[in-house]
Amino acid sequence: MKIYTKTGDKGLTSLIGGTRVSKSHFRIDAYGTLDELNSWVGLLRDHSTNEQERDILYQVQEAIFVAGSHLAKEPDKEVPIPAFPSGLTETLEAEMDRMDAELPSLRNFILPGGHPTVSYCHISRTICRRAERHVVEIESSSDYYTDIIVFLNRLSDYFFMLARFWSMQLNIDVVTWIPRK
Repeated sequence: MKIYTKTGDKGLTSLIGGTRVSKSHFRIDAYGTLDELNSWVGLLRDHSTNEQERDILYQVQEAIFVAGSHLAKEPDKEVPIPAFPSGLTETLEAEMDRMDAELPSLRNFILPGGHPTVSYCHISRTICRRAERHVVEIESSSDYYTDIIVFLNRLSDYFFMLARFWSMQLNIDVVTWIPRK
């Protein structure tokens, strides 16, 4: 099977349901951002040596794919797509609580960085926030994507906690941001 179809050569692509839209359409931008996020999550999973973390990140990748299919589907078309997974948001919350119990309390903003894997977490966090903004923009007309918005909001928090947790595990000093006077 050839990977190229040439159907997008004029800047158009199809939503699930068949409608052709510009590749700059807000839906394409939203699920394209999720695709970008998914690649970064794959990089995080590649860097984790903890099987439980790797499993959670795999579940996150699957959920991102499902979220992308929901965004790629025309809202008024009846096309079978997988249901958005239930329970993953709660799993992320439990993981954040577990990590938080081991971390020192945070009293300042922190500057991203300190180690490449920690920076990958922060990049994932910011891409996740962008994806969330895109979905919120689409959501303004319905409640269809509420579960996806909640998931993305919690996922960005998870990446922040994972960055702090990996900093602790790697014995990396977290650089706090203190405004200059």
